[in-house]
Amino acid sequence: MNQSTLAPYLKLLALAAVLMGVHYYILSVVMPDAEFLISIWSIYLFNIVAVASILGIVGYYSQKKNPRIFYIFLVYTVVKMLLAIVFLLPLFLNESAHETAEIFNFFGPYFAFLTYEVFALYKFLKNL
Repeated sequence: MNQSTLAPYLKLLALAAVLMGVHYYILSVVMPDAEFLISIWSIYLFNIVAVASILGIVGYYSQKKNPRIFYIFLVYTVVKMLLAIVFLLPLFLNESAHETAEIFNFFGPYFAFLTYEVFALYKFLKNL
């Protein structure tokens, strides 16, 4: 892999590190004693793996010059959304003292990573 191929993944890791640090800091100030059903690190791991997978899959199919690259992106985005629902099942099936905070804990990073994914893929596909 050359440097231009690794750049989106390195930026993804940097984004995750910064977001996670800020997230932990905000939670330590606002809700220092709160216990959540879904841990913060697992939320970030889910998002990192999901975004890196989509970047890799789209990159693979774009090298194969597949004309349906946009449809492939849409299918894998829908799969990611379905996996997010499965990931959130413990929250749906169990009661939490901090349900609103749990929802924001997941969807804040989810939309931040989704935004990064769209911009990274736009930049990548624009250069094809």
